[in-house]
Amino acid sequence: MADFLTPDYMFGSYREVTPAFLHSIGVRALLIDIDNTLAPYEQADPDGEILAWFDALRKNGIKAALVSNNHAPRVERFNKTLGLLAYPDSHKPRRATLEKAMQAMGVSHDETAMLGDQLLTDCYAGKHIGLTAIILPPIKDKTNLFFRFKRFLERPFIRKYAKTQGYQPWMQFWKIKKGE
Repeated sequence: MADFLTPDYMFGSYREVTPAFLHSIGVRALLIDIDNTLAPYEQADPDGEILAWFDALRKNGIKAALVSNNHAPRVERFNKTLGLLAYPDSHKPRRATLEKAMQAMGVSHDETAMLGDQLLTDCYAGKHIGLTAIILPPIKDKTNLFFRFKRFLERPFIRKYAKTQGYQPWMQFWKIKKGE
């Protein structure tokens, strides 16, 4: 299970996940979480930066689908201008929706990556079915007890990633210090 919670790649923002990077690792399709990955919960619609990022993905032949645990009204509103395949109420880390999205895009596991902000849902969902897992720090994290506990559980896996791949300043979000 530990390997399912250690991301393959980490970046400070979705904007750093470029088409060139995705091509370099053999990824042709992205399954993407919305909340705290692309936008905070309060942001109903994609902004210009998000639209430009998706446009760059499209122009470079990267397919994309939104795979969210949030409900249909939120996902449909966010997707209105994007026009992507979108899957609300995905129940990540369950695999059914991820498999459905890949089938709809006509891509295999080895050419698909999961992009999200949570190890216990996004990373685990992707890795337990053989996808590349790309994790970002949340844009604006919830501070209730449940989320604080989840972030506490994620720390050892972020620490493991930092030791093998190198520390990045944004890892401080998980209270990871350089040299830990």
